[in-house]
Amino acid sequence: MLDIKLIREHPEEIKEGIRKKGVDPALVDEVLQLDKQRRKLIQEVEKIRAKKNLAESKLINIKEEEEKKKILTILKEAKAYLNYKEKELKDIEEKFWDKIRLIPNPPLPDVPEGKDETENKIIRKEGKITRFTFKPRDYLTIAEKLDIIDVQRAAKTSGSRFGFLKREGAILEIALVHYAFDKLAKRGFIPVIPPVMIKPKPFAAMGYLERGKEEVYYLEKDNLYLVGTAEQIIGPMHMGEIFAEQDLPLRYVAFSSCFRREAGSYGKDTKGILRVHQFDKVEMFIFSTPEKSEEEHQLLLSLEEEIMKELGIPYRVIFICSGDLGDPAAKKYDIEAWLPGQNNGEGQYRETHSTSNCTDYQARRLNIKYRTKEGTLNFLYTLNGTAIAVGRTIIAIIENYQTKEGWVRIPKVLWKYTNGLRIIRR
Repeated sequence: MLDIKLIREHPEEIKEGIRKKGVDPALVDEVLQLDKQRRKLIQEVEKIRAKKNLAESKLINIKEEEEKKKILTILKEAKAYLNYKEKELKDIEEKFWDKIRLIPNPPLPDVPEGKDETENKIIRKEGKITRFTFKPRDYLTIAEKLDIIDVQRAAKTSGSRFGFLKREGAILEIALVHYAFDKLAKRGFIPVIPPVMIKPKPFAAMGYLERGKEEVYYLEKDNLYLVGTAEQIIGPMHMGEIFAEQDLPLRYVAFSSCFRREAGSYGKDTKGILRVHQFDKVEMFIFSTPEKSEEEHQLLLSLEEEIMKELGIPYRVIFICSGDLGDPAAKKYDIEAWLPGQNNGEGQYRETHSTSNCTDYQARRLNIKYRTKEGTLNFLYTLNGTAIAVGRTIIAIIENYQTKEGWVRIPKVLWKYTNGLRIIRR
């Protein structure tokens, strides 16, 4: 959520920012109009309350019955009018907050302008594209023959877009999670395994419900949502708290199962585990001062790249354009892994990581602040980044480390986490 003072003082800048995200700038005018009505009503209500309080204080010292009756009549009318105005204020307040929450976080100045993902900017490619002496197979063909991914039986138990990880597939998942936790804990990240259910208020505060609600699983009977990524619950973990500036940045690494409806992906990646309703992920999350946020964002990106390099997976880094940013993100990078078995063996880049700077957009909604060395209170900045998207990383390993025999070699960096397993074969 944006600061209403910022919107009042710089309406044209906010309009331009949200226009770049594909949102109608007229929304800013609607918010300002409601804000004007809201402030006017607040003043009216305060004046009526003051007059009512004054009349009540005078009533104590009046002894004549006629005078008392007059004041009591005035008080009765004032209370009725106050109730009317308070209801009017409540209605305007609700409309105001509903509208201001629809204003997305404007992109930072260096974000490339564009309408959608087709205008994202490739900023670099890393690693040599994997070459084979044979036509590379897609991951599902290999995995089903090795019996390490089973989507057929998952379809029987759970329906489409689910899968069982079995045998070495399950071992590979645990190895990847162990590797990520080990690596990031050494870099000062606090390991967390959070709940995967979250209350509506903190979930809404993260900024994912105004747009994209159709992607979320909601348990109506329990009034709880299932998280789509650990960041959605790590942020609210500190809602209403105040940090000391010297305690920032605060860095977390969290492992969780994640749940998404994939409502907007009808017909896309329906086979296998590339786009599923339930998947596991290791996520990084940082609370930072505004001044250090760009440095922390680059740290997240560099750690994501380190992981890809250590796993030996070729990739490219994408600078996300303004029109492809979600509501909370002011700046975002994606990493796409090279998958040689896609497109009938021609290969294709697919997203495995993202990292975003959400500035104070989420912290403002969550009321998370920090106290500066001078004693002032400010909203801090929140940042997030994927460490390991387990399913997609397993896909990338299978396709890049496949052999002519249809086996899969394990990346060397994972050997210490696989109990000696170095190759998957039957």
